Amino acid sequence: MAYDPEAEHAFPDERLNEMLAFIENDVEIQTYLEAQNVNAVARKGYNDHGTKHIEIVRNRALLLYDLLKRGDVEFNGAADQGLDEADESVIIALAATIHDIGHVVHRDSHSYYSIPLAADLLDRILPNFYDTANAVRMKGEVLHAILCHHTEEDPLTTEAGVIRVADALDMEHGRSRIPYEKGGRGINTVSSQAIKKVSLRRGDTVPVLVEIKMLNAAGVYQVDNLLKAKLHKSGLEDDIRIVALNVREGTDHIVERVEL
Repeated sequence: MAYDPEAEHAFPDERLNEMLAFIENDVEIQTYLEAQNVNAVARKGYNDHGTKHIEIVRNRALLLYDLLKRGDVEFNGAADQGLDEADESVIIALAATIHDIGHVVHRDSHSYYSIPLAADLLDRILPNFYDTANAVRMKGEVLHAILCHHTEEDPLTTEAGVIRVADALDMEHGRSRIPYEKGGRGINTVSSQAIKKVSLRRGDTVPVLVEIKMLNAAGVYQVDNLLKAKLHKSGLEDDIRIVALNVREGTDHIVERVEL
């Protein structure tokens, strides 16, 4: 379920594609994405927070954006600043890409460390695409979305809510591969190993249906403790339906189905 900027989406935009190409070829950004995994994984034994995590979060954030737009959900971040509708997806792409760079300082309180580091990056990146006034406005919206991926801060924009939820949607078993192979058996690692597949599509009664396939009941931790906490106060509670199913055959299921 990769986000393909060349595919036909509800709101294709050249501005987003240009920003994605810039991100992909920027050495400083790509180095941050590699370096931020050192404290998180190598030193603390947590799940992946590096390049692959960022790719998944950004893809799912942009897919969430498309589905929500198709469902006529209003986005207010860019609009409140007098920016273009096309800037909504750019805010989301940038925030998703650099939301975790504070890990290079420390895993603990990393969202707060991300702010000054991201601000420096944005001061270099945004003038390539915006005049000074709009660069300032974009910078503020991206930093707000970065800060609010942390559950201690409440999103004030739909764009920030998308980042918050998308961050928790990277929960499939591959994310915990490194700590698991090194013998890590903490709840984050074990519960990620229990998640087989995460799918996003249009819902019947809400804009977005998130379907999570679990291999055992340990996956409930990812759904009920992590994803539920991110969805809470995201501003998207009424727009996203989450269904988790235990799909392993031939076993006694402690948990058959969880629905949020």
